Amino acid sequence: MSSSLAARAFLASAAVLGIVFLLLLVTPVEVSHPIKLTEALILFAGLLAILVIQLVVIRRVLAPLGRLADQMHGVDLRQPEQRRIETTSRSAEITAFVETFNAMLERLADERRQSARTALGAQEAERLRTAQELHDEIGQSLTAVALQVEQLAATAEPQTAARLGEVAQLLQGSLGDIRRIARKLRPEALDDLGLVNALIAMTSRIGRQANAPRFERQLSEELPSLSAEQELVIYRVAQEAMWNVVRHAEATTARIALETSDGALTLSVSDDGRGIPAGSPAGSGIVGMRERALLIGATLRVESEPQSGTTVRLVVPLGSVVQ
Repeated sequence: MSSSLAARAFLASAAVLGIVFLLLLVTPVEVSHPIKLTEALILFAGLLAILVIQLVVIRRVLAPLGRLADQMHGVDLRQPEQRRIETTSRSAEITAFVETFNAMLERLADERRQSARTALGAQEAERLRTAQELHDEIGQSLTAVALQVEQLAATAEPQTAARLGEVAQLLQGSLGDIRRIARKLRPEALDDLGLVNALIAMTSRIGRQANAPRFERQLSEELPSLSAEQELVIYRVAQEAMWNVVRHAEATTARIALETSDGALTLSVSDDGRGIPAGSPAGSGIVGMRERALLIGATLRVESEPQSGTTVRLVVPLGSVVQ
């Protein structure tokens, strides 16, 4: 049964005063005039005892507020399981406060999710536009120039033809770079081949980089039905995590896994590299992955120990789509 916090504080104070009143009734204490030193000491000791009892009782009544404050410090809007506080207090005021605070957290999380969806949607649209311009305009222009150079090389003097051939090779290399950047900006394989094949293609492509570790894959072929937004988030998180391994981990082996269990789809990217130094703040890459996870109600965890590697785990709950 819930009770008012004010009523509980009043009852506690009344109980202390009641005890004092009873002690005065049954204790043969007399006060002389003028007051004696021993009588003054007894009265002072009684006052001190009353204050101590009052302090203990009030702290006990208000203890749930301290526990709530500790929980509020641990709230993280980016983590669904850390977005509520709970209380076992029977106080009506504290119960109402917790319900109101949790409702406020849900509103803030919704607003944050919508803002992130808008920002990341605009980012993906800009990526698509940039990729198309690179492929359609710059790529075609360089292709035309490369063809003209090759035609000139076919009719030029041998020495000039050799130099033109080198120019043509440089142009072909630039075309390859442009295609690679365009694929990174917009994963065409995701639209054409599906999530698993897109991850395989990306892993193979990243694995060909100069300092890339050996990638191991464990990708389930039987995935549940996913929305386009869920697939894109999973792909982008895997992409960021794998590039982080190549750039920072100094690993020899990395592993990417995608599997379904307990009503959730789990993506994990782990490595045997140097790990993240203790106390290091989250970089922009991790922050970006958390923002993307927020869009689909997923949970992102980064587990790392110095010299023991890093694991990035994205858990996507199935059966519901966050709006």
